Amino acid sequence: MASIPVMQEKPSTEWKLPDRGTVGMIALIIGESALFSIFVVAYIFYIGKSTSGPTPAQVLDIPVFMTICLWSSSLTIWFAERAIERNRMKTFASFLALTIALGGIFLGGTVAEWHRLIFHDGLTISTNLFGTTFYSLVGLHASHVIVGLTMLTTVLILTLTGHVKQQHAHRFKTLALYWHFVDAVWVVVFTVVYILGR
Repeated sequence: MASIPVMQEKPSTEWKLPDRGTVGMIALIIGESALFSIFVVAYIFYIGKSTSGPTPAQVLDIPVFMTICLWSSSLTIWFAERAIERNRMKTFASFLALTIALGGIFLGGTVAEWHRLIFHDGLTISTNLFGTTFYSLVGLHASHVIVGLTMLTTVLILTLTGHVKQQHAHRFKTLALYWHFVDAVWVVVFTVVYILGR
C-alpha cells in the first residue's frame, strides 16, 4: 500500500519593523540631500554670473590635503564600526579619536580658507554672487561637519568613561551613516566648487 505524502508547512518568517534609529537617520539623510541639492544647483546656476571680482579662479586653491583627511575619516570610522562589533573597545576608541582628528583637520582647513578669503582676498558673503553661493554651500557642509564632530566626540567621551559597550554597536553604525553622508556630500561640493566652478 502506497504511503500518502505528508505536506510539510513552510516555516513562516515573522516580519519585523525596521529599526527606528536607522529609518530616522535615512529619512534625515534624504531630507538633507534635498537641501544640499538646492544649494548645489544654485551654485552651478550662478557660476560666472558675478559682475565684480574676485572670481573663483583668482582666489580658490584646491584643498587637496583637507579633502584627503575628510575622505580618510570614512575609512577610520568604518574600522571603528568593526572594532565595536568585535568588542575591541580600545581599538574602537582609537579609531573614533582618529576620525574626530581627521574631521577636525578638515574643519580647521575650512576656517583657515575662509580667513584668507575674507581678510586677504576681500571675499565676503555680500561681495558678489560667487561669495554668496560659495559661503552658503561650503558653510552648509561645514555646519554638518560640526554636528557630526559633536556627536562623535560625545560618543568618544562616553566610551572613555565606560558607558559605550558592544551592545551599542548598531546605534553607532546608525550614527556612522551620518558621517559617511557628510563625506559623500563633500565629493559633490569639492567637484562643483573647486573643479567645475574654477
